[in-house]
Amino acid sequence: MTGGPSGAAREAVLERIRAALVDRPAAVPIPRDYETTMPASIDLPARFMDRVHDYRATIERTTLDRLPHVIAAAFASHHARRIATPAGVPKGWFETADVELVSDDPTLSHVDLDGLDGTITGCAVAIAETGTIVLDAGPDQGRRALSLLPDLHVCVVRVEQVIGTVPEALARLDPARPQTWISGPSATSDIELQRVEGVHGPRRLTVILVDS
Repeated sequence: MTGGPSGAAREAVLERIRAALVDRPAAVPIPRDYETTMPASIDLPARFMDRVHDYRATIERTTLDRLPHVIAAAFASHHARRIATPAGVPKGWFETADVELVSDDPTLSHVDLDGLDGTITGCAVAIAETGTIVLDAGPDQGRRALSLLPDLHVCVVRVEQVIGTVPEALARLDPARPQTWISGPSATSDIELQRVEGVHGPRRLTVILVDS
């Protein structure tokens, strides 16, 4: 509704904005000739691993047949027993893991998620240039809360999902889907530049890169 004092005030502000834009300069074309891919000589999986490591995350490369053992070791190293799982995560991932799988179907409450030891997801795409993993709520990723509330996030990335740059990632992603871009464990710093982890998401991130 636009009636009443608040509506009138809003219209007054908008009218001043319109008046100020009357003599605005014409829009100029924006050059789009910048590089959108990395050189073919770059080893994308190796670059991705280096960047993830720079963010103080744990990263390990393995093969598909070894994946269940690496997942089991990742949970054991963090003493994580109760794990939130999206509905589409392959059950074969947990063949050797001594964990209790807590399905998000039906949807877990925020309190329940916060009380779990960790979560595991796949990803939609991974970016070598920035060491970023992107989730888009796919079947093996689930809703955003799964990767934000538990203190440990284990993310499985297939090597064919690793691309070079952010523009390449944007070209692969559906802008209509909810996206979570993750570059290392959640961290921030205060005015004295003291790093604090776990403020906006998991304090611990383990990425497992899988060769198909």
